[in-house]
Amino acid sequence: MPKMKTNKAVKKRFRITKKGKVLAKRSLRRHMMVDRSPKKKRQSRRSLKIGDSNRKHIAMLLPYNR
Repeated sequence: MPKMKTNKAVKKRFRITKKGKVLAKRSLRRHMMVDRSPKKKRQSRRSLKIGDSNRKHIAMLLPYNR
């Protein structure tokens, strides 16, 4: 049986915790941060938890990161 391949684009964007949750970085952090409110900037530091409907699909694309 051949090895399964990890999808490199998904590997760069998501990570899987030990309990199986999928986390992603929040968007809108690259530039023009001066225009954003402090609350928006502070909240965007946290990781975004991916919902269950997409979690299974992302986990399939990352077979060795469970």
